[in-house]
Amino acid sequence: MIKKYSKFIIIGLITGMVNGLFGSGGGTIIVPALVFLIGIEDHKAHATAISIIFPLTIVSTFIYFTHDMLRLNIAIVVGLGGSIGAYIGARLLNKVPSKILRKAFGIFMIIAAIRMMIK
Repeated sequence: MIKKYSKFIIIGLITGMVNGLFGSGGGTIIVPALVFLIGIEDHKAHATAISIIFPLTIVSTFIYFTHDMLRLNIAIVVGLGGSIGAYIGARLLNKVPSKILRKAFGIFMIIAAIRMMIK
């Protein structure tokens, strides 16, 4: 049974470590892994990634909070705005064709990578 789920376990382990180290990365790792390694359709990969990121975020938040690394006041305000944005994004996901979704996600990842390297 472990062999059957070994890809999933490895993807989860890497995603969890990146999430814990960098405070993000769930979507940037999970979505391509689900699409290219597992073969899940783009829209379902994005939706599945959100469900996977949720428990990772809870664990990381707890660790950051217990080590006094969390700016709770900022997290609450940005989280409220993010919740509204997440609702809008989730509603829009089914309206965006796969081809555009894949390109937009790729462009977003490239821009984010360039910004990270420059700053």
